[in-house]
Parts: sequence; C-alpha cells; structure tokens
Amino acid sequence: MNEYGLIGFPLGHSFSKQYFTQKFEKEGIQDCSFTLFPLENIEQLNDLLSTQPHLKGLAVTIPYKQSVIPFLHSISNEAAEIAAVNCIEFLPEGLKGHNTDVTGFKKSFLPFLKHHHTKALVLGTGGGSKAVQFVLSKMGIPFLLVSRFPENDASISYLQVNKQLLQEYSIVINTTPVWMYPNENNCPDIPYQCITPNHFLFDLIYKPEETKFLQMGKEKGATIKNGYQMLIIQAEENWRIWNKQ
Repeated sequence: MNEYGLIGFPLGHSFSKQYFTQKFEKEGIQDCSFTLFPLENIEQLNDLLSTQPHLKGLAVTIPYKQSVIPFLHSISNEAAEIAAVNCIEFLPEGLKGHNTDVTGFKKSFLPFLKHHHTKALVLGTGGGSKAVQFVLSKMGIPFLLVSRFPENDASISYLQVNKQLLQEYSIVINTTPVWMYPNENNCPDIPYQCITPNHFLFDLIYKPEETKFLQMGKEKGATIKNGYQMLIIQAEENWRIWNKQ
C-alpha cells in the first residue's frame, strides 16, 4: 500500500483526504491511501516517518510550511527562494521540499487580472503569503504587505490601509487563515467602503466558499475569487511530483 498524507495542526479544516480519496476512486488508482497526520509540533515528524514506512509523499499546511525545512535533505529552487514548503517528495537520497502553492496561485489568479490591476496589498506574512509574493514579483506587480506587526518598510499595519492607499492598490489578497471556518463571520480589518468595481479581491481561504472578506468586496462590485481552484491545482501538482519517478 502506497500511503500519502498531510501534516499540519489542526487539520479539521482540510479538504485533502476527501479530495485524494475521491481521486483514487474516480481514476481507479489502487493500493493508495491518504491520511491526515495532525502534529502538535514539527519535531514529531521524525517519529511519523519512522512509524509510517509506506509513506510516498506528504503535503504540508499551516503552521509548518517554514519550520519543516530543517527536516528536509534538499529543496527546489522555488521553495528555497520562497523559504516555504507545502509538498515533500520521498526520494532514495532523502526528503525534498517543493512549493506548489506557487503554481496553484498563479494559474487561478492570472485569468481574473485586468489591465488596471497594477498594484497589490497582501494581507498576512506566513507561508501562503510568501508564495503569493513570489508570483507577484515574477509578474512584475508591486505589492505591500499588511500585517498586525509590521517588520520593515515593505510592510504596513491594517490601520494604515485607507482610501488613498486603496485607490492606488487595486488588488487585495488575503493569505491569513484567521477568518476561515469556524470564524467565517469575521474579516480583515480594512475600509471596505473604499472598495470599488475596479478592485480584485482574492482569498486563499476556500471554506466558506464566500468569506466575509469576499462578500464585502462583492457588495462593492469588485471582482472576487476564493482559494478552491488554487487548492485543486496545487493538489494535482503534488500528485505529479509524488509520482514522477
């Protein structure tokens, strides 16, 4: 039996097990299973690896996309540049980290981009944010990070997001998990009254399908997109990496 899985904590929000179980059934893929491995701390990864000899690949989610890196033997160039990993490939020479959030975000984000979407506000600074920043940089789209605790000149606080800033930055991307289920009635603290039909709001959250963040943008006529397609694309990219040998 070839086993695949997901590490993170907590994992109650994850769609991965259902997605891959259905994929195996639909495509007639036999002798494969997908398991959720909630690790209370990343140090438990070594114990997991020693007790699960049939593992052939792991996906990585919050909060371990960065802290998993020291446990790997190598990482792809993209993952190294981003400093975040969400896919682990099992090779004879050891574990190799990849970042497939990049592919998922780019392919789901690009079709909705219009000519006036020239600058972006990126809400959050975690592993998902780093993949978004990588894609925006490669596309030549200037961006500002918005954080509760700004660390440098490239980041600002939520209190600094005002009408003037939103007139300049017509893309707003939420990369934080704070407002996902069961906190879906909350949303990032930005002045939604300043959102216009010229704005594009993208949320990496996929559950609920329409977060309060997206609802508020929709009410102002903005283009909106959730993270479900991104999730499917990166899951398929994980599968390709795990089975490319």
